[in-house]
Amino acid sequence: MAFDFTGRIAVVTGGANGIGTAAARVLAQGGARVSIFDLESEDPAAAAAQFGARGYTVDVTERASLERALDQTGAPDIVVANAGIGSETPFSATTRQQWDQTLAVNLTGVFNTLQAAARLMTPRRRGAMVITASTNSYDGEAQLTAYNASKAGLLGILHTLSNELGPYGIRVNAVCPGLIRTRLTSRHFSSPEVLKDYFRHIPLGRGGEPEEVANAIAFLASDLAAYITGASLFVDGGQMAAKFGTWDEGRAEFSAGRWRLRD
Repeated sequence: MAFDFTGRIAVVTGGANGIGTAAARVLAQGGARVSIFDLESEDPAAAAAQFGARGYTVDVTERASLERALDQTGAPDIVVANAGIGSETPFSATTRQQWDQTLAVNLTGVFNTLQAAARLMTPRRRGAMVITASTNSYDGEAQLTAYNASKAGLLGILHTLSNELGPYGIRVNAVCPGLIRTRLTSRHFSSPEVLKDYFRHIPLGRGGEPEEVANAIAFLASDLAAYITGASLFVDGGQMAAKFGTWDEGRAEFSAGRWRLRD
């Protein structure tokens, strides 16, 4: 199904890599005028040039940086708040610096992005915002205290903004990806033994691709989701629906990075 975003202005934070790039590409393919916001080190201009978008150097933890870029793009019709970071550290070893940095990007950065955008969008009485949350917004995966806390906090933003911005015709939704093949997760995908155990608990038997999350983002941003706001859409292969694991060697085998039923 093709999405139609003709004539719409779209902004994607953290758009120079992974899910952000995939989302920006899908929006651009649908006719949106897309701007990627990302750090200078990520070279957002080069990423955007791949599909005719624009790139801006933006640090979502700095409000002035966001506002300068939004002055250039104009009031957006679509905002994808995707910028995020994460690293594995045991709770006892998590430093205050790690905690502060993770929440600054993942939580405060989304607050900054959506508040700055909302001030431009509310007078127009229309628009769509999509937050990249996570399955970790709901569960307590070990060694990810700061990341989990930041992603759980996004649900508070989601529910509050859908309530406050709904009267202005602005919809606010979230995608909650599971394990997706990105730069941040590449080390997991390069370890068959890790994948075998992890994917045992995913009904579809595999990890996800950025494009699969991007399509969910595009749907929530599109008119096809015109009566959807305040929703969290899992893009996790069914992981959050499975409690004790789906796959075992008795009826399936793990090969080429995924579980498959035996013939």
